[in-house]
Amino acid sequence: MRWEGNEQSDNVEDRRSGGGGGFGGLPIGGRSVGLGTVAVAVIAGWIFGINPLTLLGMMSGGEPPAQVQQQGPAQKPPAEDREAAFVSTVLRNTEVVWSDVFRQNGSNYTPTRLVLFRGATQTACGAGQAAMGPFYCPGDQKVYIDLSFYDTLSRQLGAPGEFARAYVIAHEVGHHVQDELGVTGKVDQMRGRLSQAQNNALSVRVELQADCFAGVWAHHSQESKRWLDPGDIEAAMNAAAKIGDDALQRSAGRAVVPDSFTHGSSAQRQRWFGAGYKTGKIQDCDTFAARSL
Repeated sequence: MRWEGNEQSDNVEDRRSGGGGGFGGLPIGGRSVGLGTVAVAVIAGWIFGINPLTLLGMMSGGEPPAQVQQQGPAQKPPAEDREAAFVSTVLRNTEVVWSDVFRQNGSNYTPTRLVLFRGATQTACGAGQAAMGPFYCPGDQKVYIDLSFYDTLSRQLGAPGEFARAYVIAHEVGHHVQDELGVTGKVDQMRGRLSQAQNNALSVRVELQADCFAGVWAHHSQESKRWLDPGDIEAAMNAAAKIGDDALQRSAGRAVVPDSFTHGSSAQRQRWFGAGYKTGKIQDCDTFAARSL
C-alpha cells in the first residue's frame, strides 16, 4: 500500500503520553449506546473472554451518566511517528471518500475523530481498554485504538500487511457511518425487546454492514488513488477471515457455536467486505434486509 506522502487527517488525538486525558479510574456505566456500535473486537470476546453484549449492558441502562473527567487539550501525534502517520493517512482518505459518497446521495458527512491511546482511556461510553481491541463510541462519535492491537493482528492472529490494518480502521469508521445514517439509533431501540440469541444475530448484521462499508471505502479509495499493491485486498480478506467468530472460537480451543456469534463467521465477513468492494454502493450493504448472510 503506497500511502506515504498522502494527506493526513487533523482529526487524530494522541493520548499515549497521557496529556490528552488518560484513564483516570473512569467507571464503566451509564451511557446508552447502540448494540454493536461499540465494536469490541471479537478477539476480546473469545481470546480474552469478554462478551461484547455484557459490555454493552454495562454501558447502558438506568444508572446515572458516568462523569467524564476534564481532559487537557487534544494533542497531535509526533510527525516522526510512522504508525500514527499511517493511521492519520487512512483516516483522512475515509473522510474524503465518505464525504463524496454522502454528497452523491444528497447528504452531508461529519467525520469521526480517532483517538490513539495506550493501555486504557476514558470515553463517553465508559472505560476504554486495550483488551477490547479497536472500537467506536457513538456517545462521543470517536474511534479508539491502541496501536499494539496491530501486533496482535499480525503475530497472534496471522493477519499481516498494511492494508489489513487499514481495513480495521475502515471497519470502525463504518460504525460511524452507521451512526451518521441513523442505523445506530434504530438498532438501539430494538435491542431491549429481543432475546440474547436475537441480540447476537442483530449484532452480527451490524458488524457485517460495517465490513461492507469498509469495502465501499476500499472501492472508492482505490478508484481515486490507485495506491493498493497486488495482494492488498487479499490481506484485508485474510484479516476478515482471521477475526471471524468461528475462527476465533476454534483458535481459543472452543466449540463453534453459531448462536453465540456477534460479529459473523469468517466467510460472512469476507463476503460482505467483498460486496462493498465490488460495487462501492452503500445500497448493497443492507445486511438487515438480507435473507442470507
